[in-house]
Amino acid sequence: MQHPRTPDGHYFVVRGRLWRCTNPHLSEVERQLFVDELMAARREVKRAREAADDVALKSARQSVDKAKRALGERGPTWWDDDTDFNRCMIHNTPYANWWLERSNELC
Repeated sequence: MQHPRTPDGHYFVVRGRLWRCTNPHLSEVERQLFVDELMAARREVKRAREAADDVALKSARQSVDKAKRALGERGPTWWDDDTDFNRCMIHNTPYANWWLERSNELC
C-alpha cells in the first residue's frame, strides 16, 4: 500500500500523522546502503530487547538513528527551509487544508 504524500514530497501520511520522506537527492546506491544499515540496526534492536541487554539496546538505537539521519528522515531537513512537521498530526500543520480537500475528494 502506498501512503499519500504531501504535494511538496516532504512527508507521507499514516493515520493522519506526517512522517518525513527519504531524501530524494540520494542516489539509489546510497539509499539502498542506508536502508540496509537501518534494517540491520532494527534487527539488533529486536535482539537486544529479547536479551534484555540495555547496553546493546542503546547502541542499536543509536545505529537506527544514524541510518535514519543518513536517509534524511531525521535531523536537518533536506529541503531549503528548516520547518519540520515530522510526526505531527496533519490537522495541526500547514498541510491541513490540503488533507481536508483530498479527503473530501475521496468521498
